[in-house]
Amino acid sequence: MVTLFQNCRLLDPHAGELAEDMSVLVEDDRIKEVSDHKIASASAEIIDVGGRVLMPGLIDAHIHVFLSEVDIGRLADMPMSLMAARAGPLMRAMLDRGFTTVRDTGGADWGIREAVETGQMVGPRLFIAGQALSQTGGHGDFRPRTAGEQVCQCCSGVSQISRIVDGVPHMLHAVRDELRKGADHIKIMVSGGVASPRDPLDATQFTREEIAAAVGEATAWGTYVAAHAYGADAILRAVECGVRTIEHGNFVDESTARLMRERGAFIVPTLVTYDSMKRRGRDFGMPPVSLEKNERVLAAGQRSLEICQAAGVQIGFGTDLLGQLQNDQSREFLLRSDVMTPIEIIRSATVVNARLLRRENELGVIRPGAFADLLVVTGDPTRDLGLFQDQGAHLAVIMKGGRFHKNSLAR
Repeated sequence: MVTLFQNCRLLDPHAGELAEDMSVLVEDDRIKEVSDHKIASASAEIIDVGGRVLMPGLIDAHIHVFLSEVDIGRLADMPMSLMAARAGPLMRAMLDRGFTTVRDTGGADWGIREAVETGQMVGPRLFIAGQALSQTGGHGDFRPRTAGEQVCQCCSGVSQISRIVDGVPHMLHAVRDELRKGADHIKIMVSGGVASPRDPLDATQFTREEIAAAVGEATAWGTYVAAHAYGADAILRAVECGVRTIEHGNFVDESTARLMRERGAFIVPTLVTYDSMKRRGRDFGMPPVSLEKNERVLAAGQRSLEICQAAGVQIGFGTDLLGQLQNDQSREFLLRSDVMTPIEIIRSATVVNARLLRRENELGVIRPGAFADLLVVTGDPTRDLGLFQDQGAHLAVIMKGGRFHKNSLAR
């Protein structure tokens, strides 16, 4: 498949500027040529962009395709077949909103990734963590207090999200096992959380030795560890042990942010999930204890973004929305605008996240050799982040891997 985009205003997130009257040639799943002159191609389907903005597809670095319920406890009696079926519309909707790549941080397995890659399901390109790793009683331990040691994974959908790990030998085994099963990265829980009703929000989870074991094994495999963390103590411990990405990080302090900058760690704030849970969580069964926790992290979210911005931490773009709240995904752009400029936010959702994924030459950019993940925006998103709202209504074209998911410019 060959496609030629002409008459484009090209948005390079690195430069933060629009280049006028550009042409982009796509062959198969890659960008072949980018030029400020007309490109000749006898076989190409020509798309006249009409002066609209052509930009890279968006990347969300913190999603959960299998979490189809706000109240995670409702997944306990859901079989994997139903969880996979319900993931289909959620993934398609992400692509509708212009997210051509997403990083699943707990739950998605190689099967759902393969289904998307082979075209049996429609969705963004997936990078997966497999099951997130949690200590007993930690953020990923969703067992009721009456449950024993074992929960049958084939009969309980909630067990797909995470697995229980205690001690260094068990950590080594679990990391190796998730990598064996096809994980692109490893996710660990190093603090309490909002959606887990029985652990304190400020709890530090996993010992230094356990965290270091996870990092060592991931590094040996050529990948990295992402850590769910809220408190400064938990963030500090994770970064000192070599964790690459901190998820959420709402209670980060200045000294910890400086260490993150020195170590090259990323932070992936997820402001929209707290905003959405406050507005709509109760309607979909979020328990009162989680709503109370949510108030604390919501209040700290903007300040954590300011601290990391001032310290020069690499700030990724993530949303972490559960179930029915996932249609708020693009609202993250608006919530960050009190702290970051539009182009800084766009960079987070393109070039920064591509660097986080270690795919900076393939994703988040428009250059020869990169994946042809492209959006045509009606309007200038560097001036109006509202163009990412309304479930993709302002996106005239959505292309993933050289294939059109949406094309309202076709003749």
